[in-house]
Amino acid sequence: MSRICEITGKKVMSGNNVSHSNIKTKRKFYPNLQTKKFYIPEEDAWITLKVSAKGMRIINKKGITAAIMDAYKAGNIEL
Repeated sequence: MSRICEITGKKVMSGNNVSHSNIKTKRKFYPNLQTKKFYIPEEDAWITLKVSAKGMRIINKKGITAAIMDAYKAGNIEL
């Protein structure tokens, strides 16, 4: 699996390391991904998601079912 948040769709970005002498070398910015298990009471089941820290905040705010449905509509997750 690649480094993509299944709720927000955040993924790896590229940029530059810039030295004091202004020499630029390529680098990557990785999202803050965590593997977490969430309980879905409607299905009486546990699911495992790879979620960023912001994705966890969205789940805490909206609830797991609403967050999954929004991610499905955005194309970030498949049911």
